[in-house]
Amino acid sequence: MTEMNKRDSADLDVVVVGGGVAGLSAALTLARARRSVLVVDSGEPRNAPAAGVHGFLSRDGLAPGELLRAGKDEVTGYGGRIVADLVTSARRTGERFVVDTEGGESYGARRLLVTTGLVDELPDVPGVRERWGRDVLHCPYCHGWEVRDAPIGVLATGPGAVHQALLFRQWSPDVTVFLHTAGELTEEQWEQLAARGIAVIDGEVVGLDVDDDRLCGVRLASGTCVPVRALAVGPRFEARGEVLSGLGLTTVEHPLGVGSYVESDASGCTGVAGVWVAGNVTDLMAGVAVAAASGVQAGVAINADLVAADTAAALAHRSAAQAQQAFSPAAEAANCERVLGERRHGIRTVISPGHRSHD
Repeated sequence: MTEMNKRDSADLDVVVVGGGVAGLSAALTLARARRSVLVVDSGEPRNAPAAGVHGFLSRDGLAPGELLRAGKDEVTGYGGRIVADLVTSARRTGERFVVDTEGGESYGARRLLVTTGLVDELPDVPGVRERWGRDVLHCPYCHGWEVRDAPIGVLATGPGAVHQALLFRQWSPDVTVFLHTAGELTEEQWEQLAARGIAVIDGEVVGLDVDDDRLCGVRLASGTCVPVRALAVGPRFEARGEVLSGLGLTTVEHPLGVGSYVESDASGCTGVAGVWVAGNVTDLMAGVAVAAASGVQAGVAINADLVAADTAAALAHRSAAQAQQAFSPAAEAANCERVLGERRHGIRTVISPGHRSHD
């Protein structure tokens, strides 16, 4: 890093850790607010395996990489900076925050925003990881249209599988639940699945069948192969919150039992003053559009916090300057001259620091 860049980094308003849609949306908002902002991105977006982003108005079907490239261009177009590196730790130094990177750099700023996303912990079934984001899916709103009317399997690993199957039934009349390791269903769940014409197959799934790079079936321990064109799974969502540990923030279990997340308020503000989070690191269910919106919210909140801090500092400086001026020799001489003049005109004056009244 050049000496000029080091100087610039020391004077940053905000460091954003993570350059996905949440981090870039926040950086764009802050850069447009004329804040100095730096995004440190390790280049590991969660949705990289997906062919396209869906449900994002005006960008439906755009490849995830293309969306991020466009976002980075917009951020840098407003003066924001983006560096490719992995942040390994964050700490407070006085009134500022410092992040250290795998590349040996350190960046300091007045405020910190972490948008590091989450990791999908997938079921331990051969082939699931390799097909993830293509024809092994989890979100019907992200991928349901692309597998509409196709035979869809649902790999049951927990109580959420029935809900997932009922959702995918909206996109296809051919849905099958593979009980796998989920255990026995309740009577109500059996009734719901039967009412919607969803088949249920007992037995553990041991692998996937693929033909010409397309999923074509689910293999059971019994040796049976059931034809499917897509397989819905329920990952456990683990927030990438390790970088916050040096600030006393840790991930906690989500109330729905679907994973861990970093707690925050609606604006992304955490329990540590000056530290915000946005996107999947705090909202495990957020799709691309929601993650982008949370980045904007965090950016707005951070700028408002900085405005309040700037105003408080300006008031303190003004008060100190007024106090110093009020008791300077020049000010005392001018004050005495004013009092004598007013007395010559019959005006009584009461003088107190910073105030004057006449009667």
